[in-house]
Amino acid sequence: MPDVLLVLLAGVAAGALNAVGGGGTFVALPALVAAGLTPVTANAASTIALVPGAAASAWVYRREIAPVGPVSTPALTAVSAVGGGLGAALLLALPAASFAAAVPWLLAFATALLAFGRRLSRALHSALGRPVGLGSRAVLAGQFLLALYGGYFGGAVGIMMLALWSVGLGLDPAVSNPMRVAQLAAVYLSAAALFLVASDALAAPLPLAALLTGAVAGGLIGARVARRLPARLLRAVVLTTAVTTTVLYFHHRD
Repeated sequence: MPDVLLVLLAGVAAGALNAVGGGGTFVALPALVAAGLTPVTANAASTIALVPGAAASAWVYRREIAPVGPVSTPALTAVSAVGGGLGAALLLALPAASFAAAVPWLLAFATALLAFGRRLSRALHSALGRPVGLGSRAVLAGQFLLALYGGYFGGAVGIMMLALWSVGLGLDPAVSNPMRVAQLAAVYLSAAALFLVASDALAAPLPLAALLTGAVAGGLIGARVARRLPARLLRAVVLTTAVTTTVLYFHHRD
């Protein structure tokens, strides 16, 4: 029961983090490993369990979801779903060690983009004399790669999305947060569908159910709180989450 309670609380925290700024996987995954699951099984189980929480947050945000640059929401969501499914297939087929070694550096890069992306876009705008903006194909290509990563591992993929949209399109992370949550749900959903039939995540039903229940509660609470936060404070929360998860990942690697 202490393990189940730990996983339940981790689910609440993970769902709330994903709704507010991202990084829920970094809470959910260690809790499942501590409950006795292997890392690969825990990764699959956390993805499955976080789907309803992400969907609950997306429902709260549904009226605030705005298109990302020149790309329509259905096109972006389709790319996220396809990439998430393929990433999940890669997790089941390939060893994760080499990819996991690169994750902290990817997070550090994404955090830097989040911190300085809008300033970089404005500087490039001034230097070039025109707005900096990725075309629809470039946005979709970047989104596919991030969704592939999200299905494979999932850690901070939402943070990386905000970083891509910030530097590539000059979008405010606070304004883009509802779309981030919606795309996170699409990535998780397709990955979870494959994990349900091709992994052994269902072999541990009690931790899975506890994490799922907590994630739904956390997702609803986190999204409602985030909607009431001022844009500046929400940007600070997103950036703080990014910095914290990056530091923790480097520490975990060592």
